[in-house]
Amino acid sequence: MARKMSQQGGGLPQVRVSKRGAERLQNGHVWVYRSDVAEAESAIAPGALVRVADHREKPLGTAFYSSSSQIAIRFLTPEALTPDELPKLLRKRVQDAISYRKQVTQNTDAYRVIFSEADFLPGLIVDRYNDLLSMQVLTQAMDTDAVREVVLAALVDELKPSSIVERVEPRVRELEQLPSRDSQLLHGETTSTVFTINGVKFHFDGLHGQKTGAFLDQRENYAAAAQYAHGEALDMFCYQGGFALHLARCCEKVTAVDSSRPALEVAEQNAELNVREIEWMEANAFDLLKDYATSGRQYDTIVLDPPAFAKSKRDLDAAARGYKELNLRALKMLRPGGVLVTCSCSYHVSEQALQDIVVAASLDAHRTVRILEKRGQSKDHPVVPAIPETGYLKAFMLNVI
Repeated sequence: MARKMSQQGGGLPQVRVSKRGAERLQNGHVWVYRSDVAEAESAIAPGALVRVADHREKPLGTAFYSSSSQIAIRFLTPEALTPDELPKLLRKRVQDAISYRKQVTQNTDAYRVIFSEADFLPGLIVDRYNDLLSMQVLTQAMDTDAVREVVLAALVDELKPSSIVERVEPRVRELEQLPSRDSQLLHGETTSTVFTINGVKFHFDGLHGQKTGAFLDQRENYAAAAQYAHGEALDMFCYQGGFALHLARCCEKVTAVDSSRPALEVAEQNAELNVREIEWMEANAFDLLKDYATSGRQYDTIVLDPPAFAKSKRDLDAAARGYKELNLRALKMLRPGGVLVTCSCSYHVSEQALQDIVVAASLDAHRTVRILEKRGQSKDHPVVPAIPETGYLKAFMLNVI
């Protein structure tokens, strides 16, 4: 219910949340859904800083407010923050995020610098590719001129990048009721570079490709997969060749498959950078695996790294069927002693759910699997246990008998 409420401390509007919303914040989460907003002013500006109080009017802290998202409140601090104090807080959190990466990243010049809620900067993603930063803004609050100015200045001061590009997701801006905007250069002069992960080189184009440009969350899994991979390898959903290029250093032959011709063109360029011979194929993964399994094709190593099949809980049944089909066909195609690397980036598919799917697929395929490793996203994508949405990537390394 919206009504006129008193403004408290620092002239901020107050939002009162339900008992359930208050408990969510008190348990360490930073989101309050619109259904748990009990009272709010009718004219709070999009992305405004607000005071948050519980159902008994007890102050809980300060948050960003969204006028359109189902996530109405993104909590910032239990302190009574004023607008004048916000720039200092934002700059400190950018600095803290950078300091954390210095502790957990090595053998790479590409990593996630800021991971939204996991770095307590909700709605902001920043990735580093060599000397270039790629930024993505996902909320009304982070898109305000004042916040953008502070964040950009902090990134320039702390990391001294040659350039900063902004990657725009039109669907996100539409949901947040933000004006349309094209991906753009925000700082510097160049929008492309070459970066290195685990000694493997990749091209980066800041204005094209998926997400912020590459899948840095798999960086550590690329290296782990290469420890077990051998023989003839098949990389499904290869995108720009992350797994394939790592496997090419230890496998006799690598075939990499994706349905995107532009992604494969970049993958071919990446292979040339690394002087690697890889067979690139444009195909639908489900159709190809079905054909290969039926014809008796065999491999020693198979990687399955599909896009998210479950965007919401409503998609879980269909997602489970998709994951099972992929894993079933892959298991049938692996030689004894082979390695299956199977991944899911669907938050709604839990690690246990993925394991159950693999078990069911192995029974149907009459194969036995042993877990070599259970892995998640690289450490530059930190997981905050109180915010389970920060942990989404699952990767199993399996020995197949």
